[in-house]
Formats: sequence, C-alpha cells, structure tokens
Amino acid sequence: MTADAASSSRAGDYQELVDEISELLGVPATLESRDFELIAFGAYDSEGDLDPSALDPVRARSILTRRSTAAVRTWFEGFGITRATGPVRIPPTPEAGVYRGRICLPVRHRGVVLGYVWLLESDPGPTEAQLTAAMEVTVRIGALLADEAQHGADLSRELRAVLTAERGWQAEMAVAALRTALGPRGDGPHAVVCVAPWPSADPEDAPSARTVPHTTALCTVPWGATGQSLAVLVRLRSPEVRTPALAAAQRLLGEGARVAGVGEPRTGLGDLATSWQEASAAARAALAEPALGPVAEWSRIGPYRLLTSLPAETAHDPAVRPLLSPAHRELARTAEIYLDRAGQAGRTAAELGIHRQTLYYRLSRVEQLTGLDLDDGEDRLLLHMALKGARL
Repeated sequence: MTADAASSSRAGDYQELVDEISELLGVPATLESRDFELIAFGAYDSEGDLDPSALDPVRARSILTRRSTAAVRTWFEGFGITRATGPVRIPPTPEAGVYRGRICLPVRHRGVVLGYVWLLESDPGPTEAQLTAAMEVTVRIGALLADEAQHGADLSRELRAVLTAERGWQAEMAVAALRTALGPRGDGPHAVVCVAPWPSADPEDAPSARTVPHTTALCTVPWGATGQSLAVLVRLRSPEVRTPALAAAQRLLGEGARVAGVGEPRTGLGDLATSWQEASAAARAALAEPALGPVAEWSRIGPYRLLTSLPAETAHDPAVRPLLSPAHRELARTAEIYLDRAGQAGRTAAELGIHRQTLYYRLSRVEQLTGLDLDDGEDRLLLHMALKGARL
C-alpha cells in the first residue's frame, strides 16, 4: 500500500469511528489532534450546523480552517483535558467565543493523550452509559493515532538516510525509498528546517509528525562534533509561501532548542540534501549572529551563506588570529562594527558610545596587531570575513 493510500485509509477509519460516537450519543462530534488540528467530524454535523447556535466562532474556525488558535487551545487546556482520563464538561463562555457547552473525551493510548473528541452539549445530554460506550470508541481511535505516529517514525529513518547519505548511488537509493514511502505527496513543494541544538539524540524523543502541522517527517541528525539537530520536512502549498515551514520552526523552538534554520523550498525530493545544508547553515548563522534568529531563512543570512560553506579552519586566518584572543575582544568588536558600518567613523563611534579619537586609536591598534591596512579594500574584506567567520 502506498503512503497516500495508507493515509486515505486511516482518514476513513477516523471518520467511521467519529460517526460511531455521533450515532451513539445523538449529537455532533469532532476529532482533533492534541495540537487541536481537525481530523474528522461526525455525520450529525450536517444537521447540527444548520442551527446557528451550534456554529459558534470557535467551532466555525475549527471546521473551516481545520485547526484552532493557540489562545483557544490554552483556554480549553485550562479545564484539565490534557490530564483527564474521562469526559470533561466545559461550560458555555460567550466572551471566549464558546456559545454552547462542550463535552471533551480525551483520546489516549498507553496513558498518553493523542487527541480529543468534542461533543456539543444538548438537552437532554448523553447518559453516563452512553459516555462510557463513547470512551470505549476513543480507545480504538487512540490505537489508530499511535499507529500513525509510528508510521511517521518509519519516515524519519528514510528522511535521515536522504540527509546523511554520501553523493552518488547511495543518495539516489535513499531518495527513491523516501519517494516510494511518500507516494504522490513527494512530488509537491517542500522545505527543510533545521532545529538546533536538539537536546536528545534518542529518536524516541523526537516529536511525531502528527503534532507539528504541515510536517511530513522529522529525524535527528548529528550536529557539530558531539551535538544533535532535528531535521523537519515540511510540505508547502507553493514554493512562494513559506509560512508552514516558519510556523513549524517556531513550534519546535519550544522543545528546548535555541535556533532554527529554513532552507530554500524545493519541488520534489531530489534536492532535499541541498535544502538541508542551507537550513543547517541558516541555523549556524542564527547561533553566531542573534539578530538573524531565532528562526533564520537561508535566503536572508547574507554573507553567512558563503562563510558557512567554508571549512572551519579557514576562519582562523594567521593575520587576524592575534585580534581574536580574549585580551583584545573589545578591539575585535570595534573593528567588526566599523566594517559593518562601511567604514563610517561617525556611525561607528555613535553605536559604540565613544569619541571619534578613541575609535581612531582602537583602529590603529587593530592595524598594529594584524598588519592589515584598513584603507585597503582587500585587507578590510579579509578582516571582515575572518571576524564573521570566527563567530561560527
């Protein structure tokens, strides 16, 4: 079975189970992921939605946009639904956009909440026996969600192979395996995101693709000498609209990472390794230059596009090495700001909060330490590149 066929089959299974709950209780039901992404809504919605009171703003947004806002999620989670093992009743709160009360049925698998079934309160409401029967159905939904999360883990292994394979036949085989797993979905535009440094190398600690909207697969990839990063494959509506990749990066920064980089979008899977190199470079640039982050796009990191492609040892030019010692940190900062400001002494002195004569003295010390002439364009270029490269 192809990945698209499997996905379609699971969607049908979710729909059948939600319809079963709707039939059991005689009220509209919706199924959302634990991140409040709409998965399915029950057949009774076709009748219930004709009643304007049923379509309050929160419910309308959930159905029309297929997800709820962060504020709505926080509000509902305040009722303890993430910890509950049974039905949770939530009263109507018009000021929050909830005109009708809700009953939340947590969907769990092995004690972990994976989603929620939402019911609109009615009069008379469902009996305890009906709710117990509905909770039994949520167990089957939980098993499906867990199975889908495991499928995402399988894709993670294939994504890792694409991003770490050596050029040539190994890379071609890895791309072919990922393309087979994704089916037609692999033909659309994608972006690769690098989230770093990732706190754990254990694949089990990586989030599920189900919990990060628009994400096709995630995997951990070595980062530097001893660290790890998280690679994220994000599907896009078009190469021009990068919002899903930026949103996924922001979402994952909350997991303990410091920065994220976003590579240039690609259509198809053949250039994912290049997009990953760009995303990694953007993440490195964001670590080196905080003004670029915490989410940096490769297309917006300027000279770091070149500097991140150079071997690490090239940043330590012999002429500039004395300036990079801890004893001369302030001189190095002065030189970098001076070069960032295109050699404009007035702007540099103002930014540093020093007198121009103090600036000129510091620049003369830089020339003495490095042997470089700051009136020479090539010497200034070498010094500027070495100072930027040292940050990496």
